[in-house]
Amino acid sequence: MKSFKNRKAYHNYFFLQDFEAGIVLQGTEVKSIRSGKLNFKDSFARIEENEIWLHHMHISVYERGSYSNHDPERKRKLLLNRREIKKIMKYTEEKGMTLVPKTVFINDKGLVKVVVSIAKGKKTYDKRDSLKEKDAIRDVQRKIKNL
Repeated sequence: MKSFKNRKAYHNYFFLQDFEAGIVLQGTEVKSIRSGKLNFKDSFARIEENEIWLHHMHISVYERGSYSNHDPERKRKLLLNRREIKKIMKYTEEKGMTLVPKTVFINDKGLVKVVVSIAKGKKTYDKRDSLKEKDAIRDVQRKIKNL
């Protein structure tokens, strides 16, 4: 199972609830994802007409593709249950809440899935605190390793 994490999102947001969604892709996009040509650090999801769309996810053009290659920056539809979409709509109507993709992975059946999360933005002091925690954990691990 191959997976890609959105490290920038982990730094910029607090995650409240996760949803696993399918994604509508073209054939060459799947091949590019399998080869690791994926960038979604600036991407976000938006609800448009009771459907969830993923914006600014860059999937590079497949180098062996021909005239049927895809547009790397196109918006892509996420596949969720109606009940989940209504729950997401309720959360995102609150001030300060947004929908951010956390990870993209290929499951055991070969399908590409996206984990999107309801997120709340971190303030700068929250980001500093999380960096201090990460440094402290890294220091402890170094000391344990040297023993």
